[in-house]
Amino acid sequence: MPEDGLNAAVDVSIIIPVHNGEKWINECLTSVADQVFAGTLEVSIFNDSSTDGTAGLLEEWKPKLESRGFSVCISAGDPGSRGVGFAKNAAVRQSKGGYLCFQDIDDIMHPARVQEQFDEATRQPPNTIVGSQFHRLPEGSTERYTLWANTLDPKKLTVQVYTSHGPTVIMPTWFCNRVVFDTVGGFDETGKGTPEDLIFFFKHLDFGGNVVRVEKDLLTYRYHLQQSTFTIAESTIWDLRLARLKQHILDKWPSFTIWNAGKQGRRFYRSLDIEDRRKVTAFCDVDEKKISRGVYIHEESEEVPRPRVPIIHFREATPPLVICMKLDLTNGSFEANLSSLNLVEGVDYVHFS
Repeated sequence: MPEDGLNAAVDVSIIIPVHNGEKWINECLTSVADQVFAGTLEVSIFNDSSTDGTAGLLEEWKPKLESRGFSVCISAGDPGSRGVGFAKNAAVRQSKGGYLCFQDIDDIMHPARVQEQFDEATRQPPNTIVGSQFHRLPEGSTERYTLWANTLDPKKLTVQVYTSHGPTVIMPTWFCNRVVFDTVGGFDETGKGTPEDLIFFFKHLDFGGNVVRVEKDLLTYRYHLQQSTFTIAESTIWDLRLARLKQHILDKWPSFTIWNAGKQGRRFYRSLDIEDRRKVTAFCDVDEKKISRGVYIHEESEEVPRPRVPIIHFREATPPLVICMKLDLTNGSFEANLSSLNLVEGVDYVHFS
């Protein structure tokens, strides 16, 4: 495959993994059929052992899409579901497009999505994941997450990568040159309970990958309790984030301060190995009640005497800082306090919230 992705048999392959997607198929594939794009399009669908009416509906849609000028490739897996990562990989590997547009069956792409993201992708280096803004259905679902993902400073898309929000451009909006997929080697195929998108995103960054966002709402991102997201334990994502933070940040810092002497900050401290716990010079906070305690004693520690970490006001803190505060929860007061210190994210502090 040429590196620029522009000499492929098809310009863009829309990659759709499906498992029991019967209730979403018509709306999703209608939105695919309605794409307004100047180039050539392929729809590549992998049916991951659905047990509902998915297979029949997909066969009905094949001639409809072909009549609109799409090439269509549909395949199915073994009797047992292999998981989201496997299904995405299968759909990509059977496709021919120089660029890949990932589409979840329960979401709705807006008519200009492919064109807008293709235009942006061709302006960027080949090793770029292009995301976009989105809105949720029902409206107002995951309000803080949506605000963060739609408005995060573009310069921070490869920096603010340790938060519980996950990838800085959401997976259902990903669009990229095929070289991105080939370089990473595809998605993790462990199966249910695996955050395959976050693992892929971190590997992409490790290869020096670029991340950009089209500043337009190009996707209706559905929120419902059947989403695969809900099969992933919070502790799994925590461990993945912490391992990356250690490798890329903490191992390079001789000492650091934890911002938040409350529950999240203490949990973070206890999650560290002994080597990194010994680097923590203080907890800092704005809450006078916490500060008045003066010290945090790690009672569960295997060390004797038990480690004692000072609790100080944030203005007395010495960078670098690991910030364990949830964003957008204090009517802007935390963000204002942080801004007042004139620190640089990724250099003087990182968010781990």
